[in-house]
Amino acid sequence: DGCGHTVLGPESGTLASINYPQTSPNSTVCEWEIRVKPGQRVQLKFGDFDIDDSDSCHSSYLRVHNGIGPTRTEIGKYCGFGFQMDGLITSKSNEITVQFMSGTHTSGRGFLAAYSTTDKSDLITCLDNASHFSEPEFNKYCPAGCVIGFADISGTIPHGYRDSSSLCMAGVHAGVVSNALGGQINVVISKGIPYYEGSLANNVTSKVGPLSTSLFTFKTSGCYGTLGMESGVIPDSHITASSILEWSDQTGQVNIWKPENARLKRVGPPWAAFISDEHQWLQIDLNKEKRITGIITTGSTLAEYYYYVSAYRILYSDDAQKWTAYREPGMDKDKIFQGNTELYQEVRNNFIPPIIARFFRINPLKWHQKIALKVELLGCQFSLGRAPKITMPPPPQNKNDDKNDDCSDDFIHSVKTSLQTDKTTFTPEIKNTTVTPSVTKDVALAAVLVPVLVMVFTTLILILVCAWHWRNRKKKTEGTYDLPSWDRAGWWKGMKQFLPNKSAEHEETPVRYSSSEISHLRPREVPTMLQTESAEYAQPLVGGMVGTLHQRSTFKPEEGKEASYADLDPYNSPIQEVYHAYAEPLPITGPEYATPIIMDMSSHPSTPLGVPSISTFKAAGNQAPPLVGTYNKLLSRTDSTSSAQALYDTPKGQPGPGAADELVYQVPQSVAHSTGSKDE
Repeated sequence: DGCGHTVLGPESGTLASINYPQTSPNSTVCEWEIRVKPGQRVQLKFGDFDIDDSDSCHSSYLRVHNGIGPTRTEIGKYCGFGFQMDGLITSKSNEITVQFMSGTHTSGRGFLAAYSTTDKSDLITCLDNASHFSEPEFNKYCPAGCVIGFADISGTIPHGYRDSSSLCMAGVHAGVVSNALGGQINVVISKGIPYYEGSLANNVTSKVGPLSTSLFTFKTSGCYGTLGMESGVIPDSHITASSILEWSDQTGQVNIWKPENARLKRVGPPWAAFISDEHQWLQIDLNKEKRITGIITTGSTLAEYYYYVSAYRILYSDDAQKWTAYREPGMDKDKIFQGNTELYQEVRNNFIPPIIARFFRINPLKWHQKIALKVELLGCQFSLGRAPKITMPPPPQNKNDDKNDDCSDDFIHSVKTSLQTDKTTFTPEIKNTTVTPSVTKDVALAAVLVPVLVMVFTTLILILVCAWHWRNRKKKTEGTYDLPSWDRAGWWKGMKQFLPNKSAEHEETPVRYSSSEISHLRPREVPTMLQTESAEYAQPLVGGMVGTLHQRSTFKPEEGKEASYADLDPYNSPIQEVYHAYAEPLPITGPEYATPIIMDMSSHPSTPLGVPSISTFKAAGNQAPPLVGTYNKLLSRTDSTSSAQALYDTPKGQPGPGAADELVYQVPQSVAHSTGSKDE
């Protein structure tokens, strides 16, 4: 009466004392007899050991024996609180006996141990988790029986499991190993995630978990793809059932829950049986043999119809006539799969080893209210003829056809019956062996040459494109109408008026000349001196103006007139009616006109004493300032035909001179010089 959790598989298993991990009761005893295949030996590993040693292992202990029965011999007797067992306990034969005795005690959890054959050198127990190992990737062997109620896991596939989860229990949940058989796991450690989902799979419930520093996943064969129920690859005609629920609702509408409705995640009602008994089934024709590794089911997914299947068994066939019920290896009873516990949740069950068949049936055994479900199958393609072609020699020519057929049938039967071992999964390498060595070499050579040729041609194309662009650019720089190198800076400044203003608050520095500087200038040099500072207007493109007007002049002759200004005197020439086109005004945010030119002409020889210098400025009010001086000839080329000329032209888009109140700048008063201006 001292036996606790116990699963004894053909190659591995798990055993624990009663009430583990709580304190074991007093005066209890349990004895386990473990037997593996002849020629093999048994190894025992403890995951936890906590037995009272107050009486020096007299009444409470764990004893291990070689063999079974009266001829057995003792290997060791163990007790102690928190006893750490170094290494493994190994038998001398294929049989071993484990005996647990619990006397009078007040504390002690008892023990939990795992066993396997000695060829499993990397055996671990059901209590080991990822945090016990420092390697980023490792292989371990999980014993059978690791679905235990006192161990927790968090997470699911493909996102991963929390590092605190039991490795072997998570392996069962993921469908990597079987709880009845155990098996090898390949674990990969990676960075943790903030949230771990929970799900029900293979009779293991994964709980929701919080953030962790690391997580682990499993490397698998990859044969877990969907086989076409949800996607519609399997046609409706290939989905049949024993019966169909058909009924009319309160409005008189007829509802038919047909077999083709049994597609996972399909909106609408599911398939439902007309009669709810253990003889109902849903059948799926996969069109050809497939490797089926799992199944996912849900209930009706309709809140008003709380129907679902809670337990079922699986049958499969090659011809839809002779059916075989799925059983775990070494078992003499059909396996009963746990189904749904409510109508929405997806529940997954895996087949270890996988099923190889064309026809697949689900036989519900337990349900809630009515038999109703949606389903998807997991697996991959399977070809029975690929592997035998490599290993089987050609049949002898002197044999009759009947014997050849018998050999072929025997081989096919041996392949199908080998599904009961762990070596039934065909690796991708076997599929690749159908390629001959010569083809393999050609493929490898092509895999090397193709990228090299692509790189070479790409490089040549880039060189040609660059050379073509360089040649065009060179032609543009050597064009006939290109500006000389000494004038490119001035041309760029002239083009600035067509570009956005750099700064709305930009203020230009006024240009001032002292009387001493102007006194040393000849009359013809005055306009040139006034243009030494760069203008904000475009450079004139008329070559005839270069002689008199500086390269930065803002004046442009009227189009169509070829008049040259080289011989004209800007002081002595008569006033001519010439219209000068100005460049576009500066943006509203900047100054409306160019910066006023202020000249101190007090010391000029030709200026009468006491006459102030000429200046243009913005008046504070509507009163226009008087214009005094004799140098108004400098402004003789303004846009005017009368004696009273405005010093500045009216900007485009602004009202005429008549609307004086709306002008940003006052129009200066001109000096009466109708006759005198020509005499000067």
